[in-house]
Amino acid sequence: MKSYWFLDREGGTCHSMPRDPGILVEWVQELAGSGVADMPEWEWAVQCGFVKDRSEYLDILHTTAMHLAGILLERELKADHPELILMVKMLDQIDSVINLLSERAVEWYRVLNPEFSRKSALPQGRKLRDLMREGSVDALREILDEIDQLAERRSLLAKRVSAKAAGVLPNCSALSGGLVAARLAAEAGGIRNLSMMPGSAIQVLGARNALFCHLATGSPPPKHGLVYQYSGVHGSRKEKRGKVARTLAAKLAIAARIDYYRGELDPMFITKAKEAIRSAGRGP
Repeated sequence: MKSYWFLDREGGTCHSMPRDPGILVEWVQELAGSGVADMPEWEWAVQCGFVKDRSEYLDILHTTAMHLAGILLERELKADHPELILMVKMLDQIDSVINLLSERAVEWYRVLNPEFSRKSALPQGRKLRDLMREGSVDALREILDEIDQLAERRSLLAKRVSAKAAGVLPNCSALSGGLVAARLAAEAGGIRNLSMMPGSAIQVLGARNALFCHLATGSPPPKHGLVYQYSGVHGSRKEKRGKVARTLAAKLAIAARIDYYRGELDPMFITKAKEAIRSAGRGP
């Protein structure tokens, strides 16, 4: 028996498929998975009554191919979880807005209170905004309230990013935390791209400027990028940070592959990987 994308043929008997693109695509995918499909012969499509002529055959083939391409594209997009990447980008944009508005608020407050010296050691975040409410005007206080609300929204979004990452990047999140895992995927351009990267590339993700400077001027290469945000890296002794970052990145490269191709947590791998990362930070 010979199987084509449009019919089965056994001897002189034909079993044509319905001309519905959805049904044809399902049959095409089934044949692709089984590996038994034969090269199509449009003449058989005419002889078996599937189409009237070659032109009609090509029209149905085009429609079916476009339908299949749409399904495969949608599947690929879902596998790469673009929503997580967009959430990270939104989080970064909110951070930029908060920082910019806070800088402008400090400048405004200094105009109202010249004794608020630029050399003064200032608190950060909400403590700074609370300090500026004293001796301020209503308009500035309203802006400070808006910044507070935006900061609260930012904190909520960060929790959601971390939770989303734990679902789609379970192994990377277990190693580096949800936020770091999500930022790595965003910097790489997607989970698929991250899964294809070696550890050495993951180690310097987010250190683009320092890497270009190294290549252009011969300055020391960066030892870490976004992985520095992981507590095990920035919390290590300075002379150990490079080794910890290198070990973490190597394990993240494996974790990203597991996440992309299997999509489930591997407890045994996580246990061994965490021990390797801890060992990298110990010793003389």
